[in-house]
Amino acid sequence: MCGRYALGIRASFIRYQLQQQGMPVDEAPEDDEARETYNFPPGSYGLVYRADVPDQGVRNTEESEPSSSAPQDEQTEEQQQQYDGAQESAAPTASQPKHYNYQIKVMKWGLIPFWTKRAPDYGSMLRTINCRDDSLLENKGMWNTMKQKKRCLVIAQGFYEWLKKGPGGKEKIPHFVKRKDGQLMCFAGLWDCVKYEDTEEKLYTYTIITTDSNKQLSFLHDRMPVILDPGTEEVKLWLDPTRNKWSKELQALLKPYQGELECYPVDQAVGKVGNNSPSFIVPIDSKENKKNIANFFKNAPTKKPKDKVEEQPEEDRPTVEHNGTENKAPLPATASPVEEKHGHKRTHEDEAEESPTKKVAKISSPPNPVKSPPKAVGGKKPKSATSNKNMTLKSSPAKKTESGTQRITNFFTK
Repeated sequence: MCGRYALGIRASFIRYQLQQQGMPVDEAPEDDEARETYNFPPGSYGLVYRADVPDQGVRNTEESEPSSSAPQDEQTEEQQQQYDGAQESAAPTASQPKHYNYQIKVMKWGLIPFWTKRAPDYGSMLRTINCRDDSLLENKGMWNTMKQKKRCLVIAQGFYEWLKKGPGGKEKIPHFVKRKDGQLMCFAGLWDCVKYEDTEEKLYTYTIITTDSNKQLSFLHDRMPVILDPGTEEVKLWLDPTRNKWSKELQALLKPYQGELECYPVDQAVGKVGNNSPSFIVPIDSKENKKNIANFFKNAPTKKPKDKVEEQPEEDRPTVEHNGTENKAPLPATASPVEEKHGHKRTHEDEAEESPTKKVAKISSPPNPVKSPPKAVGGKKPKSATSNKNMTLKSSPAKKTESGTQRITNFFTK
């Protein structure tokens, strides 16, 4: 985990919910800036809660940045000097008050480090949708800068995980996990900002931190996202921008969730990337779920509109099975080399224009599912080979007595 989650609510409602839980929101996007879907896949633009700090984070004035904040084969010395210079300009002085606003920001799921020169392919981006908690123990590697200065919360309604069943684990049953109190689920995350060498546009991205699964979800997967409770001291500590040095206190926050969760099977249609329906977060055996067979035989007084599974036009990537160490969610297929090179994929409309028009046979009326008995030939009813229950027995006609022939008893009576 985490390879798919639900975020089918508006940004304005999320802002209200966070404020009700004692979390200040000084800035939030418009409702149409983020993607609303009950089937949120990697590569989509989600909502992240963080302190409003410079793109380089708040620099620790007491120490210099370790040279191992990024892999040596990825980050050049020139890039590190430019990064340090930008951080020095962003560092607070003694005259500046240490007060920071907090914001909900639209970011892309799948972290891309700041030193990246060109846009990575989709397969590379999938490797950074999650960050293991044990990879943050040492002060080295690609997460080193982000964990010290760029911590955040990823907002969701809950997340999906797939349970493997059957021989060889071929059958996958999707499950939805949410808070039992119905509140928003806040994942511990890291963010970064990158600007490619061929553009001036900034791209903000994020990753979700995972840890060992708790006892409740151990049957489902051995990993789960780090979940923090909004409005708590743990959240304040995690988001505090002045804590720009990794510590044991921050590492201790990354642990299995001890609160109450709900976990239940849901509709199989959630496995296809691009499908979207509110029914995806409803238990498959619930009275509210239209696919529950028990509801089929129950007479409802009023008919409610059925929650249809819609295919989102902005998500046209095919879905492939994925068996990673962090999640078992079906993920969007990686683009082919031709698509990555040209950046264009044939749409459904293009194919429709090029393909010939197919003739569709018209059916005047649907066939009757109940077969009528075969008609008898010549107007006679068919006879049963196994039963004569319905047959009418006819008496034989009386024989006429021919002249000159009589019974033998009549001969002696004369």
